[in-house]
Amino acid sequence: MAASTRLVLGPLVGAIDQGTGSTRFLVFNAKTAELLSHHQVEIKQKFPKEGWVEQDPREILQSVYECVEKTCEKLTQLSIDITNIKAIGVSNQRETTVVWDKTTGEPLYNAIVWLDLRTQSTVERLLKKIPGRNKNFFKGRTGLPLSTYFSAVKLRWLLDNVEEIRHAVAEGRAMFGTVDSWIIWSLTGGKNGGVHCTDVTNASRTMLFNINSLEWDIELCQFFDVPMSLLPKVRSSSEIYGLMKSGALTGVPISGCLGDQSAALVGQMCFQDGQAKNTYGTGCFLLCNTGSKPVVSDHGLLTTVAYQLGRDKPACYALEGSVAIAGAVVRWLRDNLGIVKTTEEVEKLAAEAGTSYGCYFVPAFSGLYAPYWEPSARGIICGLTQFTNKNHIAFAALEAVCFQTREILDAMNQDCGIPLSQLQVDGGMTNNKILMQLQADILCIPVGEQFSVCAL
Repeated sequence: MAASTRLVLGPLVGAIDQGTGSTRFLVFNAKTAELLSHHQVEIKQKFPKEGWVEQDPREILQSVYECVEKTCEKLTQLSIDITNIKAIGVSNQRETTVVWDKTTGEPLYNAIVWLDLRTQSTVERLLKKIPGRNKNFFKGRTGLPLSTYFSAVKLRWLLDNVEEIRHAVAEGRAMFGTVDSWIIWSLTGGKNGGVHCTDVTNASRTMLFNINSLEWDIELCQFFDVPMSLLPKVRSSSEIYGLMKSGALTGVPISGCLGDQSAALVGQMCFQDGQAKNTYGTGCFLLCNTGSKPVVSDHGLLTTVAYQLGRDKPACYALEGSVAIAGAVVRWLRDNLGIVKTTEEVEKLAAEAGTSYGCYFVPAFSGLYAPYWEPSARGIICGLTQFTNKNHIAFAALEAVCFQTREILDAMNQDCGIPLSQLQVDGGMTNNKILMQLQADILCIPVGEQFSVCAL
């Protein structure tokens, strides 16, 4: 009876959530926002050299197809008609860079993940071209410092170091995009007429995009020596980009696209100036809505496009504090040190310790992001004694996430003028009750699902 009731609930919407650690496809009731079904697949990361982080674009795409098909199978088993899915949105890991061949549809190199540090020498070389080696030289246009984090330097590295990509560019076969572009192009036909586009939120993380004019910037492209022919067309975050061309949802329009942290801001309904959220995923990202005008930070934060909900609608902006390593430190304890078999065990170990007993962990595996922007920093565990055990290290790892959040919250409070009184949170790590209590204790404000307000 319950299943048959759902059949008449009206239109459904699907959401592709392609993150650093996993891909999910979720289907919601469009009227009630009830989650009807979903499927999730973990994504492998490759570390071919020190500081290098890659993923296989084919694996990313296959995980999307698998999640869509499995979710549709689950819906069918629940007697829910998948023809009621009327639209699909895409949310994606940002900055991760893909270059592919538009004639074959195949990637020309692994995706360089946002965490990757191989471009440090590229950044140093580019800094020599800037007066005073000022890494904030383009911040007025891009909202970003020159850093290994953003897509332009990753693309520059690919153009400098991958012969196959240089040939493809010379022959007019190469396409560049962040993960959203790769997914949308592939789902809308790929080499057979796929739509090569991105949205303003993802474009604003490339360092090639002018966040004031909302267009690719000719001078920035010249500075990075990036041919503009490689770039996707920039669209708003809410419009029909194209139709699904294969699988169970053939013909369904792809009609929304947001970088994952913008998607979290929208999902938390932070549509008013000063509303903020923090997402605890692979990294940690605190965003505060600043309204229709970009606010430039004086304290090491980024200015980014938060969303543009329609091609004729104004863009809204956000201040962002980005931490490279959050949930990734738990994965590291599991995969590199082997002190746990599952990520969930870290909470149990930390609970058994109850304190780090003076052990401190700085997980700067990919340098330090906000507010320092120091790519040469490396991780450290200190304060060790003969008494220290894996429980204390687990506790210190969770504390590290909280301390990093405290630093970016302090920076945001300085930029905002009035401190945040509450912090709204989401992401996989929020299931960890020890972490959330530690965060509230370290911030001295409530942490949960109430709106945070930061007066600008």
